[in-house]
This record gives sequence, structure tokens and C-alpha cells, in this order.
Amino acid sequence: MKCTGKGISVFSVLVFSCALLTGCQSENTVAKYEAENYNNNLYEGHLYAEDLCVSKDDVEIEDFTGDSSLHAAGLFNIDDKTVDYAYNIHEKIYPASTTKILTALTAMELCDMDETVTVSQDAAASSFDIEAQVCGLQEGDQISMEALLNGLLLHSGNDNAVAIAEYAGDGSVEDFVNLMNKKAEELGATNTHFVTPNGLHDENHYTTAYDMYLIFNECIKHQEFMDIISSDSYTADITGTDGTVRQVTWYPTSYYAKGEAALPDGAEVIGGKTGYTGEAGNCLILLDQDESGKHYISIVMGADSKPLLYEDMTAIINQIPNLS
Repeated sequence: MKCTGKGISVFSVLVFSCALLTGCQSENTVAKYEAENYNNNLYEGHLYAEDLCVSKDDVEIEDFTGDSSLHAAGLFNIDDKTVDYAYNIHEKIYPASTTKILTALTAMELCDMDETVTVSQDAAASSFDIEAQVCGLQEGDQISMEALLNGLLLHSGNDNAVAIAEYAGDGSVEDFVNLMNKKAEELGATNTHFVTPNGLHDENHYTTAYDMYLIFNECIKHQEFMDIISSDSYTADITGTDGTVRQVTWYPTSYYAKGEAALPDGAEVIGGKTGYTGEAGNCLILLDQDESGKHYISIVMGADSKPLLYEDMTAIINQIPNLS
């Protein structure tokens, strides 16, 4: 593994340095201050969120009734830093394959896109249940990190997620997931705990809609991420164990991208990530842009069906022109 560690945060170093400077005498004072001010700081933005959309409560849109059967939903104006719609955004939910945005973010900050990954037996498509979404990786395949990330985000390949995690985690999926959780914590997504890089269901693998906003908001700062989620397809060159190269083309799983759901009128859908498990329901996180050029992150988690997922997402996005 040749990951560069190019995106490693100085957060831990700063915390350690502060601890050395302040000494033990301030521990009681700090603990008292944190206990009294944590919630206020978190939600008012004094602690870390001055450039984020922040709300501790549900937020309604006038004359709009959301779908109360959803696990959670939200609309975040990332240019004006406002939460324009919020339903259960701080409630514990299962993220399914929307997990993979954090998998991608963590890998992008650790690895270069041109690094070559050799697929292990555990990462091969044949190691997953027949119902699982896979990109068709085979043991011994050699494939670039760029291709793995495209298959991860466009086609939602569970095999790609494991291949990425093993490579960037120095052979350990568990170590990579620990890095994912560390990254989530650095972003303020403190109600998130992941145990897999692909989001296959586990009772201890959970998040909130607000945390997913925080993570996605960081993802879209990376041009590689934006290039992937906004593309119509990606063709990967994969070298097999016999040296032959095969080409595989992956397409987005979003019904909007596939033309299986009518596009919203309220804003342009740039791209995003889908997810589904029986426990999580149908999930979708999108980046949208309105006519004035403002950007929004729209989130729907836990729809009962795919048609309902896109009906709910379209209904939320179509409220954007009414917000000004």
C-alpha cells in the first residue's frame, strides 16, 4: 500500500499540544465549561460550525407537508448556511450504502487516484451474497484507485468498498473503518459510528441525517468526488491474473440519472449517492443547484420504496424556488 497520507489532519496534534500547554490544573474548569456550553456551542456554531448549516430542531417549510413515514429528511442551503427543511435530522438512522461517501472521502485524503490496487479474495464479488450490489471484481485483479472510487460511488459496489478499505487500511478493513470514524468525528459528525466500509446492515453501524450532511458537505470540496458523482458513466480498465485487460462500464444507480424518475423543477440535480437495506429503507443524498447558482444538499432517508424515495426528494427540491 502506497497511500500518501496527504490529507491527514493536524487536529490530533493540536489537541495534544493544547493539553501539554494547559496542564492538569485546568481539567476541572474545562470539564465544567464543556458540560455547561456543549449543546449551545454545537448548535449555535461557536465551537466549529460557523461555516455550516446548523439547527437543533425540525424546520418546516411554509405550505409544505413532508412525508412523516420517512426516517429523516433535510434540505441545506450550503451557500447561505441555512437549514431550510429538517425532519428528524438528529435521530439515529441506518445509512445503508450512503456510507460509501465517507469511504470515498477517507480514501481520497489518504491515497492518490493513480495508485494500483490488487483485489483480495475477501474483496472479490464472489464473496458477497447474490443480492448484494457489486462491480464484478475478481481475486487478483489489478485496478486503479480512481476506478475503484468510480465504481464505489456510481455503481455502489460493495466489493469496491472492501478493496478500497483493505488497501488504504494497510490490509485491515477494521483499521480503515477506524479512520472513517475518526474523520467523521473531526467533521463534527459525533452521532456516527460505522463498522463496515459499504454500509451492509449492522446494529452498530449508524448515523444521523445531519451527520450525513456534514460528511457530504466535506466530500463535495474534493474535485475528484464532484467529477465522479456528476458523471454519466465510467469505464474501468481491469487487469486480470493472466495479464489480460478487460473493460467494465459502470452507471449511476440514481433513478434521476437513469431516467427512471422525472427530474425536479426546483433545481438541477448535480449528483449524489443512493442506499438501501431493509433496515435503512431507501436513502438518497444529493447536491443540487438552483437558477441563481446557489447549492443545496438534499437528503431523504428511509423511504418505503424507490418510487416514494424520488417522489419525496422531488417534493423537497421543488420547494427551493419558494424559499427566497
